[in-house]
Amino acid sequence: MNKWLYFGFYLARLTIMVNNVNVSCYNGTPPQTENSNRKIAGGPVYNHEDLAALLKNGEGMLLAWSKKCINDLQKYELTLEDALELIQLALQEGTFLGSEWCIQKPSGPWAACDAYRLYRSEWILHAHKDMRIEYYVKFAIAKTGVLILIASCHPSEDRY
Repeated sequence: MNKWLYFGFYLARLTIMVNNVNVSCYNGTPPQTENSNRKIAGGPVYNHEDLAALLKNGEGMLLAWSKKCINDLQKYELTLEDALELIQLALQEGTFLGSEWCIQKPSGPWAACDAYRLYRSEWILHAHKDMRIEYYVKFAIAKTGVLILIASCHPSEDRY
């Protein structure tokens, strides 16, 4: 038997285990698989007063939690201070989009996150003017209750 066919047979039977530990302070149970329904009914999961109290302590209370968030912060040259401002704006003026379970790639753990859309005025050098930029943020409060986990923080993808 061809060794690659033999090896491929075993790869086809490989199952990737997903860690379904919940690291957020939300008391729900994460999905069993990454492809399960991630939506959380109702919402938002976190009240604004708890989030505002954490945000008062500055960017030291924030953690870029997902790999995509870390990559997006670098890609769009956003600092944790920028993320702090965006979350504050989301809570004050943003539109709540829903709550959902987010997984920290590649295989867990999970956090129950609230997602918001917001707009911020920014100076765009090439346009020589301030422009209204659309952003998306998604975050959770960690199980400890003293840290905000950022799962997503980026401008609208349509812009780039």
